[in-house]
Amino acid sequence: MAAIIPCHYCSSMAISKLPRSHIPLGNINHVNAAWWGRQLSLRCSLKASQKAQLCNKLKVKLFSLKECAISIALAVGLLTGMPFVDWSPNAYAANPAMPDLSVLISGPPIKDPGALLRYALPIDNKAIREVQKPLEDITDSLKVAGVKALDSVERNLRQSSQALKQGKSLIISGLAESKKDHGVELLDKLETGMDELQQIVEDRNRDAVAPKQKELLSYVGSVEEDMVDGFPYEVPEEYQSMPLLKGRATVDMKVKVKDNPNTDEFMFRIVLDGYSAPVTAGNFLDLVQRHFYDGMEIQRADGFVVQTGDPEGPAEGFIDPSTEKTRTIPLEIMVDGEKSPFYGATLEELGLYKAQTRLPFNAFGTMAMARDEFENNSASSQVFWLLKESELTPSNANILDGRYAVFGYVTENEDYLADLKVGDVIESIQVVSGLDNLVNPSYKIAR
Repeated sequence: MAAIIPCHYCSSMAISKLPRSHIPLGNINHVNAAWWGRQLSLRCSLKASQKAQLCNKLKVKLFSLKECAISIALAVGLLTGMPFVDWSPNAYAANPAMPDLSVLISGPPIKDPGALLRYALPIDNKAIREVQKPLEDITDSLKVAGVKALDSVERNLRQSSQALKQGKSLIISGLAESKKDHGVELLDKLETGMDELQQIVEDRNRDAVAPKQKELLSYVGSVEEDMVDGFPYEVPEEYQSMPLLKGRATVDMKVKVKDNPNTDEFMFRIVLDGYSAPVTAGNFLDLVQRHFYDGMEIQRADGFVVQTGDPEGPAEGFIDPSTEKTRTIPLEIMVDGEKSPFYGATLEELGLYKAQTRLPFNAFGTMAMARDEFENNSASSQVFWLLKESELTPSNANILDGRYAVFGYVTENEDYLADLKVGDVIESIQVVSGLDNLVNPSYKIAR
């Protein structure tokens, strides 16, 4: 059974159907019963290794009555307005994890994929973050109409420039020794770029601000990547022989489209984050190198997600020729404040209701692995891109966070994902950079 991501924001819409995967409309009563059963009694279905991992990472404590009351109240609120879903062996609706109240009322979430990737890097250097944030804030400043926005942009730039001057030595000391020369060169380019942006602001050239901001943030992101010295943690032993992406990689996905009067193809740039999801990103990159997705159709495009990866034939995932069995990978979720991901369990199952995922479903074009709803470790080759927010999938309080493994973002042309239709064909996915970060690539062994 391939994974199902629920399309619940518009019950009147016809639901696109993946082979052997669907969500027919119908009655939700049985879903409610099953959902409440899971929320009110802790299900203990973890393997011994998963239990040990959980015990090592968490100080488990019982919910207070107050916490339970808040969780139940939030759950009731989340369920309000859900469309009716038929309960059958072939119809699965994702059951919402209950977000903490503080999450729901927190500040505006970060939705820019580039910013999400920068903040997800495993670094601890306050000086570079103080340079980064004001530059990120320029995006909000530009939401003000007309040239008045430039006054706010100038304040952002002044703050960032001052932070760079005051913290440059700390930034340089945080660079990995093998990357220090490159990092210093980037900092020089950043300083020059800030002077150029200052001139743009003084010339009142609003249209030139966003491109220059993007350039400056690319320098900041590269400096931050130069602070990462090797891979920051050990992947669990049972997964160490799998293809692993120990770092990041960038790929370009070319899609041939039908029935579009404006173009016959789209090109999407995707950044895969192996720091946060080495197993998941490594599995995908390995399949890319096998040309697994080349020639494959878009199999779901319903306004909620775009999904593909279900091969022709009875198999619903990649059949490893060395074993002649479907290659599956564990559910892999990195949480803020943790040094390594959790494996094999949702955050709900781990009791981490307040946890924030390192790679959240915040951005248009968030990329994640599809899986069977009730089989955490069943992901293989099917992937999806989240398109729209809805009542149950708002940024920063998303029921998909902690339930599905995010491993990257579409960083260029992501808006065109909404124009893809079922039957459009992935012509190719090609690696642009980062292939040298792929460890244990199976595509070199056999095809």
